[in-house]
Amino acid sequence: MFDVDFWLPLGKIVWVNILLSGDNALVIALVCNALPENRRKWGLVLGAAPAVILLIGFTVVAVYLLAVPYLRLVGGLLLLWVASDLLRQEEEEVVEHKQVEYSLWRAAGTIIMADTVMSLDNVVAVAGAANGRIGLMAIGLSISVPLVIFGAGILLLILQKLPILVVAGAGLLGWIAGGLVAGDRALAPWIETNVPVLDTALPIAFAALAVGLGYLLARFDRRRVAN
Repeated sequence: MFDVDFWLPLGKIVWVNILLSGDNALVIALVCNALPENRRKWGLVLGAAPAVILLIGFTVVAVYLLAVPYLRLVGGLLLLWVASDLLRQEEEEVVEHKQVEYSLWRAAGTIIMADTVMSLDNVVAVAGAANGRIGLMAIGLSISVPLVIFGAGILLLILQKLPILVVAGAGLLGWIAGGLVAGDRALAPWIETNVPVLDTALPIAFAALAVGLGYLLARFDRRRVAN
């Protein structure tokens, strides 16, 4: 109970994960905002709990994962689609008042996929804080999950009061997606040598693309329903 070598690394793991999990809390809140009100609490739990299991698994092989070429590129494109689809759901809610078809399990799957993508960078910091102690890392991440869920719950309440922030959230996820693509192991050296401005331009372009694509998909859905 009084072993500093246990509590100090544990505190570091919890603190690092909380600091790096703001984007994870945001995506959980955005996805649950698209659910009917009576399913939102379950969405928070079903989406966040499996995500930590995946994060633990990824942290074990973090070095190998980040060395895989084009992994961040694929992850960035997946996250771009998630951001656009979330904005699309919000727009359909405005038009149709509630889209019941957006199921609890689909929401949980979206959260897990997005959390997995965004955890590619987090795992390096968490693995460093754990210093190879997998059991300690599992305990630390498990402690962090309720705090992330709590933060997502607060964000969810804010999104319900200010729906316009869903647009900003989608743009932020697009920005993160662009950063993932720019930092891909296969692309980063070429970008740095030939077009260094892409380090800044890609996140901005992906943010705009996420919002534009979300509105475009919602418009397409409305036309399809009307016909």
